[in-house]
Amino acid sequence: MRHGKKLNHLSRKSAHRKAMLSNMACSLIEHKRIHTTVAKAKALRVYVEPLLTKSKTDSTHSRRIVFGYLQSKDTVTELFRDVAPKIADRPGGYTRIIRIGNRLGDNAEMCMIELVDFNELMLNADKPEKKTTRRSRRGGGSKAKASTDSSAETKTETKKDAPKAEAKKDDAPKAEAKKEAPKKETPKAEAKDDDSKAEAKKEEPKKEAPKAEAKKEDKPEAKKSAPKKEDKADDKKDDKEEK
Repeated sequence: MRHGKKLNHLSRKSAHRKAMLSNMACSLIEHKRIHTTVAKAKALRVYVEPLLTKSKTDSTHSRRIVFGYLQSKDTVTELFRDVAPKIADRPGGYTRIIRIGNRLGDNAEMCMIELVDFNELMLNADKPEKKTTRRSRRGGGSKAKASTDSSAETKTETKKDAPKAEAKKDDAPKAEAKKEAPKKETPKAEAKDDDSKAEAKKEEPKKEAPKAEAKKEDKPEAKKSAPKKEDKADDKKDDKEEK
C-alpha cells in the first residue's frame, strides 16, 4: 500500500537518486531529448521544470541555485544562454513525455522526454498550412475537369457581373444629367423670354413708322385732289357760257 507515498524513490537511496536525476537533467538540457523509462521521466519532470523556471531570471543568485542542483558549469551556461530565451513566454509545461513501447528483456515501459520548444516538427505542425493551388495541363481525371468547369463558371459569372457593374456606373452619370437638366434649361427659357420682349419692343416702332408716313402721304394727295374739283367746276362754267 502507498499511504503517504508522494515521492518515487526509484528503488535507490537518496544520494543515488539525486545524482541520477542531476545527470539526467544535464543530458536533457544538453541534448534536448533523452530516452528513459516512464517512471524515471516522471521523476525527472518534477526535478527539472523548477530549474527551467529559475533560469528565466538571469542573475548570479539564480545561476548559483541552479548550479547547486546540476553541478555542471557548461550545462548552466547553456541553460541560461540558449534554453531560457526560448521558454521565456511559456508559463510552465516545458517538457513532453512520449511513450514509445516496452523494453526488451524486463518489458519496462519506455518513453522519450523532450523540451517542448525545441521540437521543430511539432511546432511546424501546429502552424496552419497555406493552401496552394496547383495548376497543370496534364491529366487529372474527373477532378481536373471539375476544377476547370468550376473555374469556367466563375469566369463567366464574373464576366456577366462586370457589364452590370459598368451599366450601373453609366446610369449614375445619366441620373445626374437628368437632375441637372432642369437647372440648365431655366436660364435658357428666361433668356428666350428676354429676347422675345426686346424684339417686340424693337418691332413696335417700326410698325408705327409706316402709319405715320401714310398719313403724311395722304395730306398732299388731298391737296392735289382739291384743284381737280376746281378744274371740273371751271369746265362746267365754260360749258354753260358756251351754251
